[in-house]
Amino acid sequence: MTDTTTGTAAKLQEEVRAYYRSKADEAGTTGACCSPDPETFGPAAYQDVGPGAASDAALLASLGCGNPTAVAELREGETVLDLGSGAGLDVILSSRRVGPDGRVFGLDFLEEMLALAAANIADAEADNVVLLKGTIEAVPLPAGTVDVIISNCVINLSVDKPAVFAEMARVLAPGGRLGISDVVAEDRLSPEERAERGSHSECIAGALSVSEYVELLSAVGLEDAEVDFTQEAADGLHAAIIRARKPAGSRTDLPLPGTGGRSCC
Repeated sequence: MTDTTTGTAAKLQEEVRAYYRSKADEAGTTGACCSPDPETFGPAAYQDVGPGAASDAALLASLGCGNPTAVAELREGETVLDLGSGAGLDVILSSRRVGPDGRVFGLDFLEEMLALAAANIADAEADNVVLLKGTIEAVPLPAGTVDVIISNCVINLSVDKPAVFAEMARVLAPGGRLGISDVVAEDRLSPEERAERGSHSECIAGALSVSEYVELLSAVGLEDAEVDFTQEAADGLHAAIIRARKPAGSRTDLPLPGTGGRSCC
């Protein structure tokens, strides 16, 4: 990597930090990160969330482009990792779905967002949530730790996406899966054309194309990749649901008889 490239990446990273620090300060008063339309993004993506599932503060602070908990098919007893957990809405909803025998890790790189999430999680009395400070390019968890990875409009913000995909594959247990919401570009748009439609911090300039997403998932050994557009974020860019899974591998990854579908260890 050249000095120029390194400098550009560092500048983008600092812009993202500054942008989301301001969002943490304005929690509950601003719209989604990736669209000015409050009717379709941010809290509007959670219209099916019932009363009491999460606090109004957590819901209003949502900055995403979808609702990954609605598509991740979470089951009781599973371990979930939320990449870029923000104000904590998705970890709270996930904690309800996996139940007391499950666990949810929320990862964010900003102290301000982690503090906001901690307050919302305490208000929700979600005691199976663990917040982690770190980056999505270097997840502070051992390999094979989680059953499901969710994320809401965060991967497009990374300046080192191959590292993000490698980390997702690393921390997923064999047979684990992804259920991600992100902004994704149509293949017809060049990186320059994406940048013309919005900034990096606003989830547009750094968006991957459909082909790039599938290629990066395949490169780290994740299978059955799907990228499904849901709604438009800008011309040629869309909120999307991304799914993939990690191969189960050897037969030792299969449930043992009499364990109720859960693996032995």
